[in-house]
Amino acid sequence: MNQQVIVAGGGIGGLACALALARAGVRSVLLEQAAAFGEVGAGLQLGPNAVRVLAEWGLMDALQACAAFPEALRVRDAHRAHQLGHLRLGAMALARHGQHYATLHRADLHGLLLNAVQRRPEVQLRLGTRLASFEEVDPGVRATLESGETLAAEALVGCDGLWSRVRTQLLGAQPARATGHLAYRGMVRAVDLPAALRANTVTAWLGPRLHVVHYPVKQGEWINVVAVVHGVLRPGEDPQGWTHEAHAADLRRALGPACAELMAMVAAVPEWTLWPLNDRVPLSGPHEQAQGRVALLGDAAHPMRPYLAQGAAMAIEDAWTLGRLLEAGRGAPTDWPALFARYAQTRWQRNARVQRHSQRNGVVFHAQGALRWGRDTAMGLLGERLLDNTWLYDGPPEPASAR
Repeated sequence: MNQQVIVAGGGIGGLACALALARAGVRSVLLEQAAAFGEVGAGLQLGPNAVRVLAEWGLMDALQACAAFPEALRVRDAHRAHQLGHLRLGAMALARHGQHYATLHRADLHGLLLNAVQRRPEVQLRLGTRLASFEEVDPGVRATLESGETLAAEALVGCDGLWSRVRTQLLGAQPARATGHLAYRGMVRAVDLPAALRANTVTAWLGPRLHVVHYPVKQGEWINVVAVVHGVLRPGEDPQGWTHEAHAADLRRALGPACAELMAMVAAVPEWTLWPLNDRVPLSGPHEQAQGRVALLGDAAHPMRPYLAQGAAMAIEDAWTLGRLLEAGRGAPTDWPALFARYAQTRWQRNARVQRHSQRNGVVFHAQGALRWGRDTAMGLLGERLLDNTWLYDGPPEPASAR
């Protein structure tokens, strides 16, 4: 075999996968279609479950150098501004779940993983390279690249995102589904905001058919802002071709009679990017996460709506699980179909639960009428018990065969 494992995709999931393989002593070649490594987008949240993995991988110092660690989650009414719910994070998250709750820029997470991978001799990075197809051949996998070159390996892990080519060939053409939601994303320097808006908290504003969330990144020097509203693009429209003024005007219209504090935050963002949100039906079984010598990881397997803030975390958990299974069998030849079967059996139900929970949160966040009243009442009565996801933050679960 030229390489032991082919990793398709150089995003957060692909880098996490290559790092987990390397830590278990497994060589890989990582294929990234872009000419240079980078990560688009804005901020993301990492619950204690994902931070726990990064700490185990020796990346805590790197995380602390670029992340923020919010003291609380505050849920507020987008129109009337009053608080609906509150969850202590910071020291309380550490006490409850044994690890921190972090917020950071997506590019910073990508960068710290890339730096870790570049220090591993087990990983070969290939830029400007995209997988075109693959086939299982005894006793491995042969991948054909867009250039016509072929690579042989013992296994293949598809980390190539929502529009994954590996997934399409493994499971057949299953178009991603439009959610009917549009996400406006932007960043603003903390010093350009009033003191009340640059607090070290995650703030979620809930309104009918919309919500806005903002939180600190880059050690609190910047604030990441995401506004999600109902809507779809018309056929042929390119959201990145629109002007900032058009984005801002459309967003203000969608927010309607939002309170002054929220509108001040929106007005402070110097530039918006617009992304239509897509996802897939939650996983229905382990066969949708691995078959034979081919496995899927992260968004290639289980893309999810951002309403539980766990997309990156689930990719990191997937990678950690692969690594743990490999470490349990270190020293013996790897039976890749059997290992991938254990990986899929460990991961698919948890990933599907997060997909379902994320979808349900979108309904609850954007609720109207009686559902909105019930949501607000429940938050007032149950408080932190409703907002704290112990089943999630105490993960990732240990694979049975690695115990």
